Amino acid sequence: MTEPGKAAAAGSAAGHGGDDRHPDTADLRLPKVLAALADPVRLTTVRTLAALGESPCSELHRLAELRVSRSTFSHHQRILREAGVIRERIHGPQRILTVRRADLDVCFPGLLTAVLATSAELTGTL
Repeated sequence: MTEPGKAAAAGSAAGHGGDDRHPDTADLRLPKVLAALADPVRLTTVRTLAALGESPCSELHRLAELRVSRSTFSHHQRILREAGVIRERIHGPQRILTVRRADLDVCFPGLLTAVLATSAELTGTL
């Protein structure tokens, strides 16, 4: 017999393909996505990651030329993941990140394209 809290947790994980760290596409919310993208470090991270396609965390941190500590970068990744902007998968000792472009386009058509097409000068990420 399972405890009620554990059954609920197991049920919610099933809705995420067994991964409850990423929201389902249907659960993405515009205010949370916009808030995640509003930070210059997170916006630079997403812009760099979108150009790469996918990347291990350490490589992304280096290629995006971020001047934040690894722990701060991890915090920014969590905000982006919980907002549904990026997906993280574990591959051996690495965490591989990708932008959830298709999911974002389903919920907010054209948003990511517009954000990525905006010049760095206008986004304040120079």
